[in-house]
Amino acid sequence: MFCNGFYVEYDADGNTFLNAAFSCGVPAVEPSLSSRVVGGVDVVKNSWPWQISLQYQGTSGNWGHTCGGTLIADNWVVTAAHCISSGRVYRVLVGKHNLLEEEEGSVISSPEKIIVHESWNSFFILNDIALIKLAEPVQLSGTVQPACLPVKEALLAHDSPCYVTGWGRLYTNGPIADNLQQALLPVVDHATCSKSDWWGFQVRTSMVCAGGDGIVSGCNGDSGGPLNCQAASGAWEVHGVVSFGSGVSCNYAKKPTVFTRVSAYIDWISQKIASN
Repeated sequence: MFCNGFYVEYDADGNTFLNAAFSCGVPAVEPSLSSRVVGGVDVVKNSWPWQISLQYQGTSGNWGHTCGGTLIADNWVVTAAHCISSGRVYRVLVGKHNLLEEEEGSVISSPEKIIVHESWNSFFILNDIALIKLAEPVQLSGTVQPACLPVKEALLAHDSPCYVTGWGRLYTNGPIADNLQQALLPVVDHATCSKSDWWGFQVRTSMVCAGGDGIVSGCNGDSGGPLNCQAASGAWEVHGVVSFGSGVSCNYAKKPTVFTRVSAYIDWISQKIASN
């Protein structure tokens, strides 16, 4: 199907990819996958070229990072619903590594439209997903590329190796990272994550958990960012949108980071993109 200038096709494994000069999920610079965001490390620059920084303008006129997000087409970003507040003015930074420096190949874009899921429930943290349509399509390059979307309703096996990326706090109550961080977060299946001494009933089947070893997790500022998982084809898919974690600390045992499961919202994403 056609999707905002890209022809979306399926490979032999059923994975979607964008038929363009820069196909989705295949970075020009390979990420380093040796690291074990809290407990993470600086990424190899430009190795996660779909990671965006969502920023809002403060009363002083200065811009500040508030959440992450994922470029899924040249003019669409997926992030978390809880990252969006009415009345705030937002911008999207694409192709960034260091948030404090001007960098060649990075792009600043204004949103044309922000679409928060109609059934977003902040009390139960349900349907924590939003789409941002950029005012102008970004030029795809070695520093700016989209991630692939997973197959509808795809479920990851327990312990699948995925990576969370973001500029979130380096530790509980610590500073926001200057350089983009990554951390390995193995997937925790729903049967485990929904146990009473884990997240219990708070975790729904429309969510996916990852981490929970008490060492590595997402943290404040990572919200909205991707859970990056590599498909059999080698392309990277965004399987999760950082939603919530432990209120006790950023890396609490048996309290893995909880993500909105993107594969549960493929129809919603497709519908919103097609109608906007």
